[in-house]
Amino acid sequence: MSYRITYAPPADDALAKMRNAEAFREAMGRTIGRDPYGCGSTAVRGERDRREATVLGAIVLYYVSGSVLTVTVVRLIPGL
Repeated sequence: MSYRITYAPPADDALAKMRNAEAFREAMGRTIGRDPYGCGSTAVRGERDRREATVLGAIVLYYVSGSVLTVTVVRLIPGL
């Protein structure tokens, strides 16, 4: 099963500024898109569907909506 990944405006803005944006999108699809509760992610503030993970050196804060198989990235902090 695979989840659709969407980006909220602040995360989309950060993604647009990344040098490796295409590689990052592909890595998101291979990792978070296939297993949003795995891939080394952790629940934020005890909320199972509010997650944080590191993908290609970037910190990703996202929400999982299992009913519609969507991951929404709300914050993206690119690696240095």
